[in-house]
Amino acid sequence: MRMNKINTKDKFVGLKELREHMESYISEINKGKSFTVIRRSEPVFNITPVDEGEGVWETAVDFTKFKKGGVELSQILSRL
Repeated sequence: MRMNKINTKDKFVGLKELREHMESYISEINKGKSFTVIRRSEPVFNITPVDEGEGVWETAVDFTKFKKGGVELSQILSRL
């Protein structure tokens, strides 16, 4: 199924459709829409907007302050 514009009434999306039009779905999710992703006619996961009221995300360390572009994970792990 190929769509140029996402049908926002459709709450189900195929995995291939999601991969091919990821940016469009991200845009819709940022507007508050939710989708159930289907693979081989079976639901596999839901995509929903992050509820900013819950405080889910917290920046523990901003590695871009140490090095422009961040620090590679292997460098961090080698020092643990």
